[in-house]
Amino acid sequence: MLHQRSFSIIGLFTLALFAACAADDGYKPGSKNKYDPDAGDANDSEFGVGEVDLTKPCTAGPHDDLDGDGWTIAQGDCNDCVASVNPGAFDVPGNNYDDDCDGIIDNGLADCDMGLAINDNDPMNGARAMDLCRTTTATDKNWGVLSAKYVKVDGTPGMADIGRGLLPSFGVNSPKRGSAMLALSTGAARGSGQPGFSTDDVEHGTKSNPPEGYPKESPACPGVQTGDCNDPAALELEIRVPTNARSFSFNLNFFTREFPVYICSQYNDFFVTMMWPQHPGLPDPNISFDADNNPISVNNSLLQVCEPQNAGGKNFPCPQGPASLAGTGFDGAGGIFDTQKHAATGWLLTSAPVTPGSIIKLRFAIWDSGDGVLDSTVLLDNFMWDTETVEAIETVPIIK
Repeated sequence: MLHQRSFSIIGLFTLALFAACAADDGYKPGSKNKYDPDAGDANDSEFGVGEVDLTKPCTAGPHDDLDGDGWTIAQGDCNDCVASVNPGAFDVPGNNYDDDCDGIIDNGLADCDMGLAINDNDPMNGARAMDLCRTTTATDKNWGVLSAKYVKVDGTPGMADIGRGLLPSFGVNSPKRGSAMLALSTGAARGSGQPGFSTDDVEHGTKSNPPEGYPKESPACPGVQTGDCNDPAALELEIRVPTNARSFSFNLNFFTREFPVYICSQYNDFFVTMMWPQHPGLPDPNISFDADNNPISVNNSLLQVCEPQNAGGKNFPCPQGPASLAGTGFDGAGGIFDTQKHAATGWLLTSAPVTPGSIIKLRFAIWDSGDGVLDSTVLLDNFMWDTETVEAIETVPIIK
């Protein structure tokens, strides 16, 4: 299965380099004599060494780049003998070191999604709602979001405004981190009581070509051919990866009215996370799929928020029950033609490897196949970097 394939990244740092170098007087790691880039996690070996002895002298000159991380002391590198420490790194939480050389140990980033308007149209604020707080430019070597834009799912302009929202809540569902989360929808990206909310379907009146590699049919539904791409909504980000990041993750929660009537039909909504450069071994750039390689839709095995039932010839045990549908518009409450409860995945975690210091493009995209009714909404939040290599690209349920 594709989700079990390993996508190891070639290490950039050698043991010989680390053995020869340690901290200089410009680096103040506190009282410890060791630098552990990922706070003692079991996967230390990915950096070529578990710990670096900080008691040995580091003799780098102001314009040297002894550790090969692309930063010199003159450019702000506070330890030119530890490649995972420089201004282009992110500050690893809890390792008691100033990884990003800003003079503060374990400061991280303050929340940047407070006070965002639900109908805000700035795509950079869409990234902030996902907790991607830092921006950068093409001429600045620091990590961060280089560009952001709201687009249709094929990357072209013309997405409907109602298909996006920066939400403080979605019914009974709260952000996983901070004060807001990004919602993308084939209908109204709103919960009960929010401006623009509707208990009935909301059509955007827009169409699009599908994303690269799509339309793609779900393996769970052999012989089913999905239809045209309607009501497309997407946020596309270009991001420079921190020099010490080897993977990232984010949370998503997919709600759909296609359940339970339109399982394995042409009328399905899909959510994908397109990532470039495309990872070797994947058939297309999408990195959000279930264990059977189904894209996120009513046909994937990750639907856990619903009333237990048999539908579409399949059994749905619905281990989380329907409670978190309340107030979302997917609970069948108040609709003139829609009085039955639908389904959601509950919060999921997508994770994927990256090359430190590289530039990636992500497109979070949702669309309605075959028609513009029976809407779906996805919540996106809690984007995070990690120093550890992810051995498999996967999307899995998480505990609330």
